[in-house]
Amino acid sequence: MTENIKWFGHASFKFSGERIIYIDPVNVSDTEKANIILVSHSHYDHFSLQDINKLSNTNTNILVTPDVQSKLKDIQGKITLIEPNKKYNVQGILIETFPAYNLNKPFHPKDNDWVGFIFTINGKKILYTGDSDLTTELQKFRVDIALVPVSGKYVMNPKEAADLVNLIKPKLAIPYHYGSIVGSMEDAQKFKSLTQIPVNILRKE
Repeated sequence: MTENIKWFGHASFKFSGERIIYIDPVNVSDTEKANIILVSHSHYDHFSLQDINKLSNTNTNILVTPDVQSKLKDIQGKITLIEPNKKYNVQGILIETFPAYNLNKPFHPKDNDWVGFIFTINGKKILYTGDSDLTTELQKFRVDIALVPVSGKYVMNPKEAADLVNLIKPKLAIPYHYGSIVGSMEDAQKFKSLTQIPVNILRKE
């Protein structure tokens, strides 16, 4: 189920299928051009102008939150500003946004309108939760694959992430947001030990 998903460490992913989709590309080892690039918010560990330039061409659709717009320079692609609780049809892919925010810490305020994403590729509905805590919005989704942060401090910790996937019951969960800036493999393993569904801890590309 994950053969078409690459993880580049921390919070950066690539999805291959009907389209090539990158989410929050930072320090990406791949060079294949994107059809679609999604940026959840402007923090340096989620937004990299260098990576976006490397992965985009004039046909790439780049969906970003408004706080990223001022940082985009000499980008070849087509830029769309996005906000929470909207749907965007991009190159035949329906992309839904929802708010990603902290409940009891200051790093990702809800008022910033930062986002996570839901989209379908290869017949699988994917949830990328963004930099979020265990919010009420996340608890209503029904998806095939859930990508969840597990490092704590800025996002959910392993138990909170496990509580989420145990509640929404995707067919598969993939942990991220660990291994470089914050969090460790122990967080991913602890998350896996607490879940009641299959978990795939991806190897960093």
